[in-house]
Amino acid sequence: MDELDCAVIGGGVVGLAVARALALAGREVVVLEAENAIGTGTSSRNSEVIHAGIYYPQGSLKARLCVEGKEALYAYAEERGVPHRRCGKLIVATSPEQVGELENIRAKAAANGVDDLVLLTAQQARAMESQLHCEAALHSPSTGIVDSHALMLSLLGDVENAGGMLALKSPIARAECGADSIVLVAEDGTALRCNSVVNAAGLGAPDLAKRFEGLPATAVPTAYFAKGSYFTLSGRAPFSRLVYPVPEPGGLGVHLTIDLGGQAKFGPDVQWVQSADDLVVDPARGDGFYAEVRKYWPALPDGGLIPGYAGIRPKISGPGEPARDFMIDGPKAHGVRGLVNLFGIESPGLTSSLAIGRYVATLLAGN
Repeated sequence: MDELDCAVIGGGVVGLAVARALALAGREVVVLEAENAIGTGTSSRNSEVIHAGIYYPQGSLKARLCVEGKEALYAYAEERGVPHRRCGKLIVATSPEQVGELENIRAKAAANGVDDLVLLTAQQARAMESQLHCEAALHSPSTGIVDSHALMLSLLGDVENAGGMLALKSPIARAECGADSIVLVAEDGTALRCNSVVNAAGLGAPDLAKRFEGLPATAVPTAYFAKGSYFTLSGRAPFSRLVYPVPEPGGLGVHLTIDLGGQAKFGPDVQWVQSADDLVVDPARGDGFYAEVRKYWPALPDGGLIPGYAGIRPKISGPGEPARDFMIDGPKAHGVRGLVNLFGIESPGLTSSLAIGRYVATLLAGN
């Protein structure tokens, strides 16, 4: 049986960031990716936004790791030449009743250490984005966008330069958790004895954890899949910043994001589905986007929205339940030496990735 120091299961942006942190700490690391390429799941089907850390509950891992990760990601992207832009975001109140909520958002952001939000009048907001309609807005200058695939390639390069390896087409069937090691068994029957294992399998992390013999069943949350569809704008957008409506119960609303090429997209919406493979965009869902978008961009033309792509949020809370925090459980949480499970790493997982890597490396220090 082959032996290994650290195995990271999952080659998305978070798995690669974790592998990088462990490799830079001097650990022998192999990334085990089930697919034939890195980042084919959630990491390739998101909005590529670098979030500021505004909305998350004070003291939560999402708040802490987002704010820490944002600064780390900007510094890393600048140093490594990863394409990105600190474009900023406007959070807009489109009715008089929503204006008071902007101050609540600013207070929540400040509690998380985000102290750069600026309250704008409607006139000031329109001076920044001439086609924007709003009653007032908050400007978040530290929100940005990043090329997620370029980021993942850079992280993988760091792993390999530090002596780590990537193994593609390496799905794990089950694991046996022992007192001193964890034996991973691949679907082809290959066994690998590891000192440490990080389950960063994203959408599949809870299902994989259920197949870890010796891990208490109570340590594994139920997986829920929240599909989000995006619709792209035909033609060039008249906006240079991201635009988000004031959040409403159930989500952040239909927001406008822009990629590094200037292409605008709207979404994602929320559709609870039974399978993580349900990735087809239903064109009919775009019908409901028009009224929402026109609340802040009245000039959106009929027929201007084209079905784009869909992603799945790896939720660990179901419909109607409060959103749960990141669940990053080390040995102290579940009692299995050398194991860290990452569950519910939805947004702001991309922004938080480098901070999550450091957090996991700390949990495994000494194992």
